[in-house]
Amino acid sequence: MVLRASVGAAALAAVLSVSPAAAASVVVAVPNWPSAEVSANIIAQLLDKELGVTPRLREMGTVEILGAIDRGEVDVHPEIWLPNLEAAVAEFAQDRGTLALSPQATEAGQHMCTTRATQDATGLAHIADLTRPDIAAHFDTDEDGMGEVWIGAHEWSSTPVERVRAHSYGYHETMMLLEMPEDMAMASIDAAVVTGQPIVFFCYSPHFVFELHDIVRLDEPAHDPESWQVVLPTEDEAWQERSTAAMAWKPSSFQIGYASYLDADMPKVSSFLKNVTFTTEEAQAMSYAIDVEQRAPADVAAEWIANNSARWMEWTK
Repeated sequence: MVLRASVGAAALAAVLSVSPAAAASVVVAVPNWPSAEVSANIIAQLLDKELGVTPRLREMGTVEILGAIDRGEVDVHPEIWLPNLEAAVAEFAQDRGTLALSPQATEAGQHMCTTRATQDATGLAHIADLTRPDIAAHFDTDEDGMGEVWIGAHEWSSTPVERVRAHSYGYHETMMLLEMPEDMAMASIDAAVVTGQPIVFFCYSPHFVFELHDIVRLDEPAHDPESWQVVLPTEDEAWQERSTAAMAWKPSSFQIGYASYLDADMPKVSSFLKNVTFTTEEAQAMSYAIDVEQRAPADVAAEWIANNSARWMEWTK
């Protein structure tokens, strides 16, 4: 996704608004998807207003954030998605001891999706249908003999997994695997719905697209942990050759991660981070506010704080 200028502006505003007397500083990373942008701003604003800590927001890719936490450059990751980052989390949390996870997790999902109209027009129902040339032809918008499917943004931890899944099912031979910012992909979905153009794409929930359009998840075999073998690009140059995943994702979730030193050095901050949690409905509303209503993450965060004082007062006790 193209990083929004409003996030950077919010970061600057947060720094400038802090009292000079505030001695502590916490760097909150901002991954490039809407619910994480809002939750990062909620965390930063509450650190500032309720805990007297100077927040600094820093825009980064999700995998990059974990390395920055390990190096001591970032303190908080607002949305660590699992199982996407299981290997990296194991390395930094268990092996190196530099990362801690909040016990609060929000249920999520990751799938390949289409619209109801596309399914009715093309017969696409199972993810393996994309290997059929007659099905793939419905998604060939540039007439190059290959259909197109969006598999995610380049910086996302899910994107290489979707590339593995495409190779495992075999539809990399019939479909061009597109990586692009999320806002561009969502605009393509909107345009496809208006024009009646068939479209297929990676989808995750909670997300506003399920509220905006009639979205259908493609069928696929159930997740089998014994057969799911995914190696990430950061782990091995031959990651695709060593990976196989012709099945559904494991049930997903996301939670806050933070630098483990906070437990000893800033216990009030770590206690706060362990308590922060958002519902799937709230995360979906956050994404709707950013991508559909085009609101600034800092403004959405401020509104959430104003409307949920009982919740965050429990977090900051």
